[in-house]
Parts: sequence; structure tokens; C-alpha cells
Amino acid sequence: MDRPELPLPQLHAFVVLAEELHFGRAAARLGIAQPPLSQQIRRLEDKVGYALFSREPGRIDLTPAGRELHPAARHALSHLAAALTAAREVGSGRAGRLRIGFAASVALTVLPSLLRSFRQRFPAVDLDIAEMTTTPQLAALRDRTIDIGLLREPPPHDAELDFETVLTEAFVAVLPASHPLAARRTVPVEEMADCPFVLLPRAVGPPLYDQITDLCTAAGFTPHVTQHAVEWQTVCALVETGLGISLAPESIRRIRLKGVAFRRISPDTVRTRVAVAWRKNDTNPLIRAVLTALDHDAPDGLSTEGARSGQRQR
Repeated sequence: MDRPELPLPQLHAFVVLAEELHFGRAAARLGIAQPPLSQQIRRLEDKVGYALFSREPGRIDLTPAGRELHPAARHALSHLAAALTAAREVGSGRAGRLRIGFAASVALTVLPSLLRSFRQRFPAVDLDIAEMTTTPQLAALRDRTIDIGLLREPPPHDAELDFETVLTEAFVAVLPASHPLAARRTVPVEEMADCPFVLLPRAVGPPLYDQITDLCTAAGFTPHVTQHAVEWQTVCALVETGLGISLAPESIRRIRLKGVAFRRISPDTVRTRVAVAWRKNDTNPLIRAVLTALDHDAPDGLSTEGARSGQRQR
């Protein structure tokens, strides 16, 4: 990019004098004496190569060259002022663009209250929200295609990313409403041993998948998975058709399907974590704004033990 030929102080002095057409008033607006103002104008005219003002006793006016330069100079200064304001807003975290990835089940817990709180505090920020499972979120954070992730079961250690647990949930059994186990208030996990299972593929969230299969292993069996679905909404829909049963985070109760029953399980000792994730050393002030919003707004209406841990993983 070519270096601008016109220094901003000279351009500013020219615009003010063109508006006032009086050296005394223009100098007063600029907060300088008349001789420095005259010097600025002379330097600018030297750069242009032509006089910008006609000077007569008691009167000055724009020359044709001055009239040509004036609207462009005003436009340039106005755009620069707007750009400086925008830069300050983005730098302070009051404006800008934030790209958020979220797991579908998080839309049933953390996401709605977070977005409401963030929008109230930062109405000028553009939000770009993308639904994706945990593994793609981790990749998108590393590739810098999202800035914040809301995911389940973050890895215990990561060289590039930081995590903060925002919610913990129990697991529940997901059953067809007509299933014999649905008549129980609490379902022993070992009694699910002979049932076909519908689960998310392990690839979309290995830690969560392993938690579910470990629950079964601890009860003495390996789940017979006959169907996979990438989203919990689809898992529940397949359960409703009678294709199998499932184990899911308790927030999945919020998926209302007439033919699906959700029941507590026994033993009820395993918890799944929802976490916010971001890149280590990311200087984007909007990251801090999201963490602040999460600090102030707990998920609403969730009947789990899920309190915030408030501890960040490093």
C-alpha cells in the first residue's frame, strides 16, 4: 500500500479552514495560533502544487483546487474517525465478532442463558453460532475457525486450549414409554444388559461415549449398540420408535417426545461435564466477556447437581 502523501494535521487544518473561511476562527477551533495554521496550509499547498485558498484583504475563499479537495478530505477524516472508534470498541470488547461452537445438548442448558446475558451486555457484538459435537469443536478451536467452544467432557490436558467446567450432570436412562423398565422410578443399569442401545458414535465425543460404556461395564456387561445417531434429538427419536434404549446426560429430559420416558439410574455416581473452551493466550477481549457472562449466569431450570466448578484447567 502506498504511503499517504497528506499528513493528517495538514488535512485537518485544511478542512477546518475550508469550513470557517477565517484564519482566526479556524485557529481557535484547532486550538493553535494563526501562524502554525498558516504554515500547515502552506505545506499542504506545496504538496498539492496549487493554491487551495485565494487570499484577499479581509476575505479568503476556496480555489477550484480547494473545492475539489474539500469533500474528499472531509470524507477521509470522517472514515478515519469512525475506524478509530470501531477499533476502540473492538479493543475494549464492546464490539466485534465472536464465533461460538456448541454441542447440541448444551442448547438445552448453558447456551440460552449465556446468549441472553451476553447480548444484553454486548449488543454491538456480532455472534456467529455453529452447532458441532465435541471433537469437531476442538479441531475448530485449533484451526481458529471458532473462538469459543461449549462442549462435553473436555480432554484432561491440552497444550493449545484452556477449559472451564460450567455444569455437571447425572446420567438418565432413555426408554420407549412402553418399555417394561419405564414402569420403574429408578432403573438399575445391570437390568439394561439385554437391551439394544442407541448411542452417539464414539468419534464425535470419545470421553462421553466412554463414560456411558463404562457405566455398563461396571454393571457387568458391554452395551449392544445397534444404532448410532450424531445428535441426542435423533437418539431420542430412534428410542421412541423402539429401536433401542440409551443412557444420556440428564438435560436430555428437555427433549419432549411423547413416546420417550426418562428415568434415574442406579448406581447414580457418574457425572458428565459441560465446559467452555478457548485457545490459550488468546488476546481477544470478547473471550473474557464470555467467561464473565458465564460467571454471572447459571443455567436455568436444570434439575441436576450441576454447580459450576469455577476451576480452570491449565
